[in-house]
Amino acid sequence: MQSIKILAFDVFGTVVDWHTGVMRETQALLPAIDANAFALAWRNGYVPAMAKVMSGQKPWTLIDDLHRQILDDILLDFGVSHLTEEQKIQFNKVWHRLPAWPDTVQGMLTLKQQFVLTSLSNGNIALLTHMAKNAQLPWDCILSAENFHQYKPSPATYLGVAKIFDVLPSQVLMVAAHQDDLLAAKNCGLKTAYIERPLELGHTCIKDISDNGMNDFHAKDLIDLASQLGVQLR
Repeated sequence: MQSIKILAFDVFGTVVDWHTGVMRETQALLPAIDANAFALAWRNGYVPAMAKVMSGQKPWTLIDDLHRQILDDILLDFGVSHLTEEQKIQFNKVWHRLPAWPDTVQGMLTLKQQFVLTSLSNGNIALLTHMAKNAQLPWDCILSAENFHQYKPSPATYLGVAKIFDVLPSQVLMVAAHQDDLLAAKNCGLKTAYIERPLELGHTCIKDISDNGMNDFHAKDLIDLASQLGVQLR
């Protein structure tokens, strides 16, 4: 694996636990509603909202703004009408405050000894920066769909990482908890590593984390990935 130089990470669900973060803040702000269902509905609106941008129906839009549009819709769906504009603004920034998975920071610090670590997320730069500050994520670099004005799975995002760091696509390892993300990266010539996150969707919707045999690595968590890559645990 000496050819791998850059580790590019998906963030939501791979590095941070979005479901727990959103559910906890929903419970605190809106105790009368089903926080689990609300968190899932907010996240489920993400792909359709991006699709409208990718198809040209809407202009380029930051994920913060897409999250707000989805939030406004699902507040109506859940019968919530009492929040002030300031409360909505702050609630929308829950995505900036998501907690890291328990293995994340130690795993990243270990991997950082040998590789350059960058995010490759559809989240916008401000969101990812605030998240890193809050969760103490030790990135070497923050890359976002905002850098390319294309969301994943556009090839421009995966190939953009290789271009920015002046390496071959095969020298970039895409690290993600989502097989569709990894397949798109693989089709661009990147190496791929699947990270098991069985509770990404909460305890009511356990994910299938079985090895599909398509990736270069299949790891239980980031510490396990570091071990497979031959990096000594810090």
